[in-house]
Amino acid sequence: MKLPGPDHPITITANPRRVRVTAGGVVIADTTHALSLKEASYPAVQYVPRQDANLALLARTERVTHCPYKGDANYFSIKADGKTIENAIWTYETPFPAMAEISGHLAFYPDKVKIEEGA
Repeated sequence: MKLPGPDHPITITANPRRVRVTAGGVVIADTTHALSLKEASYPAVQYVPRQDANLALLARTERVTHCPYKGDANYFSIKADGKTIENAIWTYETPFPAMAEISGHLAFYPDKVKIEEGA
């Protein structure tokens, strides 16, 4: 486990804007309670509370990855509009203590879904 610091900063802030995630025109998630996670020089990632996602469209996969800063990530595919988008979502179900805020949230690959931020 590594802690965020000056060499690898990670900040988590409440996103005041509405975040809507769609796949093939089907709404996967819609929230005004997203968390914006900014890690080092990477683009910010929107973490959406699970309760604001249509969990009926998600299927857990066997994929697991490890981040030395956040912990182990589990993955979901999206089944919508007659198609399956493999491993389009990741989640840290038991993140390291420094990242506890993102527990219970889902993040989406922007190249696999459409992520819109509005007022």
